Amino acid sequence: QVQLVESGGGLVQAGGSLRLSCAASGRTSSSYAMGWFRQAPGKERELVAAVSRSGDSTYVADSVKGRFTISRDNAKNTVYLQMNSPKPEDTAVYSCAAAARLGISRIPLTYEYWGQGTQVTVSS
Repeated sequence: QVQLVESGGGLVQAGGSLRLSCAASGRTSSSYAMGWFRQAPGKERELVAAVSRSGDSTYVADSVKGRFTISRDNAKNTVYLQMNSPKPEDTAVYSCAAAARLGISRIPLTYEYWGQGTQVTVSS
């Protein structure tokens, strides 16, 4: 098993920057492909970004492309979501998740482990 703990959320002004971290414990995160999801009140959960087990492949949703970047440091068992130029519509609870697979997954059901989430609020 792996435990995931997110950090770095908070209040940020539109146009600013924020970096979310997801620290994994237990089985090493390098055994898992990782993803960042978000859910805003009244909306469905959506995949924001994902990274393969090795970190060689990434996916970023069109809604955040050019602004958000996902990366991982397997030596530190940590995955990051760099949020640049956030917009008020990016306000949501952001959660990281782990999938026991080699490549990227866009399907929430393929992710076996989830963190508790961290709130990100973007003010205009």
